[in-house]
Amino acid sequence: MESNQTLPILSAEEQRVLGSLIEKSRTTPDYYPMSLNGLQSACNQKTSRSPIVQYDEEIIVKTLDSLKKKGLVSTVTGGTGRVVKFKHNLGIVFPLVPSELSIICILLLRGAQTAGELNTNSGRLYEFDSLDEVQSSLEKLREGDAPFVKVLERRPGQKEVRYVHLLGDVPEYVAEPSSNLNTASMEMLESRVETLEKELSELKDAFNKLMAELS
Repeated sequence: MESNQTLPILSAEEQRVLGSLIEKSRTTPDYYPMSLNGLQSACNQKTSRSPIVQYDEEIIVKTLDSLKKKGLVSTVTGGTGRVVKFKHNLGIVFPLVPSELSIICILLLRGAQTAGELNTNSGRLYEFDSLDEVQSSLEKLREGDAPFVKVLERRPGQKEVRYVHLLGDVPEYVAEPSSNLNTASMEMLESRVETLEKELSELKDAFNKLMAELS
């Protein structure tokens, strides 16, 4: 990945907010750019996240402000609604194609991943044709003077190497507990949770707009 830009060093909060914006731009385009309430729900959701966090509105606002100063987030206004919305600029600031952007998004939200895990977890962001395509994208992200990802050393008992992003510190990888749910079941569950979170966000936005009109 060739780039004349220096990679920003992001805090854990910045990583979560930026990753959430990238994710929702692909998975829920009808609700993107995102409102503050929607972004808060996306950051705090219990699926597709490691670690699980509970950010309040103040943390989200401060983090958005710092990301805006770094040129990675911008605001969108206009139309009949009064709600300010937010979008990411990572794919504008850096020459990233959708496949590469999806990999960075997953690494920001889920931590260290193998190529196989990236292939499994990317379905709703970008549909890779094969594991080889994932590997090819990872190699491109490792190239250049300012690579976006690196390989972690194998731990005892690990068969596959794991990759992490280079946009800031990443929590040390902790193996997730085993689950009886298969991939299809997990994707259905994640989709259902995401739908409920969107509906809750819409209700919050509608309530805030109503209160503003009444005040």
